[in-house]
Amino acid sequence: MRRFLPACLVAIAAVAGAAIATPALAQDYVIHAGSVIADAGGEPSGPATITVADGRIVAIEDGFLPVPEGAEMVHLPDHTLVPGLIDLHVHLTGDPGGDFWKGATEPAEWDVILGVKNAGLTVRAGFTTVRDPGSAGQTAFVLRRATDEGLVVGPRIVAAGPALSIIGGHGDVSGFLPEVNDLLSSGFTCTGPVECAAKVRVAARNGSDVIKITATGGVLSQQGRGLEAHFTDEEMRAIVDTAASLGLKVAAHAHGARGIEAAARAGVQTIEHGTYVDRQAAIAMREEGTILVPTLMAFQGVSERLDRGIYTPVVEEKIRAVADVAGSLVTRARAEGVTVAFGTDAGVFPHGRNAEEFALLIGQGMTSREAFASATTVAAGVLGMENEIGRLAPGYSADIVAVKGNPLVDATVLENIDWVMVRGRIVE
Repeated sequence: MRRFLPACLVAIAAVAGAAIATPALAQDYVIHAGSVIADAGGEPSGPATITVADGRIVAIEDGFLPVPEGAEMVHLPDHTLVPGLIDLHVHLTGDPGGDFWKGATEPAEWDVILGVKNAGLTVRAGFTTVRDPGSAGQTAFVLRRATDEGLVVGPRIVAAGPALSIIGGHGDVSGFLPEVNDLLSSGFTCTGPVECAAKVRVAARNGSDVIKITATGGVLSQQGRGLEAHFTDEEMRAIVDTAASLGLKVAAHAHGARGIEAAARAGVQTIEHGTYVDRQAAIAMREEGTILVPTLMAFQGVSERLDRGIYTPVVEEKIRAVADVAGSLVTRARAEGVTVAFGTDAGVFPHGRNAEEFALLIGQGMTSREAFASATTVAAGVLGMENEIGRLAPGYSADIVAVKGNPLVDATVLENIDWVMVRGRIVE
């Protein structure tokens, strides 16, 4: 069932965004910084000046240069400026909770209100671009437009909309009476290559920037029949091929090893989670150029909420099953040469904590420089925006954050962001 957002909700969301903070207009700025790290492959400069005009970086020059007439100065002599961070897996229109029945009581309009709040938390945490791989109806698309136009304070949003799933699988509604399940269905379940291809075309028509599929079972859904492959090989290939014909990539939620391998062989761009990745699955990912988005904060977030009556028994059982194995998934994948890109699954845990993912990546063997790259240059490449975001350079979008410290040697300093500019607008 498709749920549409009334026009009045756009106005409500705009008012809510203004209540959080009003973004500064995209004007000319001269930013003085103690140092600049232009990209993850570089080193900190000395004192430098970044000039921004019309939302883009015009120049990066040594020293503190004079401020021309008409420009506004930002003086950050004790800070390092780095590229705005990128999170490839957030659900802005949702908050954490185990109350699966809320789908029967809360309308899609409420999701937009939550999205306004969470967009502000996310951008203030230093994440100036996010990919939202799964939301109800048009909610993420409305939020995408609102942040793009500056009506709502938030990051640039790349949105999937509703995920494609099998009937009764992760991503479909379950846990209610059959007639309630049917009523709450997103309308994006499919069976067989032809129907799955058609759903991709509908998603593209509705505004999806990327196609999300639930290639395996999931941890937080009410079905408890395991975490292995859901779609057939033929169905996944039809999804990937149809998406490619429309200029879209496919992101696959996948936990089980054989489901990961099958999704990689089908040609998906990214594996989200990758919990049980083994050598065979990792080799398939490396050979196909499939990128892992591990969402380690998701595992931590759900584990923090155990034994509190939040999740149903079937979900708690699955959380306990994945908790230990998730502690080495990045290590296992990287051992076979799999590329890792930054993504957290914010929404499963509270929004704004995204940067805690850096410590978890480092804990699984990544250096701080590699972890920082995963959230900048690597993530930008996943989005096909490597010439727009992910580094500081003339011509790039003015997505800039200020920190104290050097994230190349300690990426955890990114947990404390003191100043943010997104698309040339200062976030107050």
